[in-house]
Amino acid sequence: MISFIKHRLHRLAFRERYAFLDELLNNQAMSRRQLLHKQQRELHRIIRFAAEHTDYYAEKYADRVYPGKPVPDVKTLPVLQKNEVLKYRDKMVARNLDLEHLRVGRTGGSTGKPLSFYYDSHKMELMRAGMCRSYMWSGWRPGEKILNFWGARQDIKADPGIRKNYLDFIAAERTIPAYQYTESQLAGWVKHINTYRPVLLQGYASILAELAKYIVDRNIAMPGTLKGVYSTAEVLYDWQRQLMMQAFGCKVFNQYGSREIPNMAVECQHGNQHVFSDMVYMESVQEDGESKLLVTSLTNRVMPFIRYQIGDSGTLKAGECSCGSPFPMMEMGLCRSNDIIRTPAGKRIYPSYFIHLLDELSGIRQYQFEQDRPDRIKLHVASAERLPDEVVRELQNRVSTEVDGNMSLKVIQTDDIPRTVSGKHRFVISYAAD
Repeated sequence: MISFIKHRLHRLAFRERYAFLDELLNNQAMSRRQLLHKQQRELHRIIRFAAEHTDYYAEKYADRVYPGKPVPDVKTLPVLQKNEVLKYRDKMVARNLDLEHLRVGRTGGSTGKPLSFYYDSHKMELMRAGMCRSYMWSGWRPGEKILNFWGARQDIKADPGIRKNYLDFIAAERTIPAYQYTESQLAGWVKHINTYRPVLLQGYASILAELAKYIVDRNIAMPGTLKGVYSTAEVLYDWQRQLMMQAFGCKVFNQYGSREIPNMAVECQHGNQHVFSDMVYMESVQEDGESKLLVTSLTNRVMPFIRYQIGDSGTLKAGECSCGSPFPMMEMGLCRSNDIIRTPAGKRIYPSYFIHLLDELSGIRQYQFEQDRPDRIKLHVASAERLPDEVVRELQNRVSTEVDGNMSLKVIQTDDIPRTVSGKHRFVISYAAD
């Protein structure tokens, strides 16, 4: 009875979110043909909207998109690169919107190029609705408990306030700051899972895998309430998946999304990754011997992303899944390889901490954190101008106070950051012995 009341209160507090969820659930009841027709219609609409309502796309599509004429094949339009978003961000926003009334989101730059973008509450509520739909593929239903292990420090407020605590309570959702951990923290997290008894766990692949290893090594029983584990934000390796399944006793679902374009794909019960084609249009193109993903958001009318080279690799799969979903399938490539930093005090710091350390800085083209010995990290920075001394001191102070007092940070200005043999950019590397 209490859970029912809490869920009703949550629906009343977030009417727009649940209206979006109803629409998304109706979409997934469509046939493959109906979904494809809807996707093409929305694709043409977002292209025309961008060309008519933003300065950036008006210039970029000047010789391609004409008023009163059919929208050209999307594959004939130019690709949107990350460096263009960095350079033309404000021009990509719809002209009728006031930048001061929009929110600013930031990516960590897991491909080595951090960027910021504008969004509004509409996008936030649609994103949350999309997440709910993904969760429902595990058997979860709105109102059932979710426990998040989140590795991005900037997403977690030190003092959430009364309203935030109330909303989390009626949402049946809790978030544990998990950007670093010690053995005692792992023990505390395990105890919290058994006390809270969630239906779903969600978190970064590396965090959940470390927690799973702790549980398996100690043969700790997990609550029977668990229906699924949702891995997000990082590449999910097979060994991590197996470890999580062994520890938590339920299926692991791999999610694919980004801060700028969320809710792109999720795994079904049969282990296939499905593209949410009612929210995105996805392409896989061959470049330099790699299948690179281009993504178009079909819903973003604040700051459209069209044929955006997101920095990930993957392929689209033909055929239909035995799960019965009308959404097409894809297969992710292993596109990012980044390390956990280990400090002299025994802490393990996740890459997410470092990729957001530079959030407030502008002019950085690329960066890479390199741990070359247990007590030192080198920050290689390729930027338009040298970082001011006061900025360097602030970064060094943050690493010392937030990471480990015995850990130093050395900033190295460079013109270019070399890639790996496979052509990837690793933004956090550790050569220090475990």
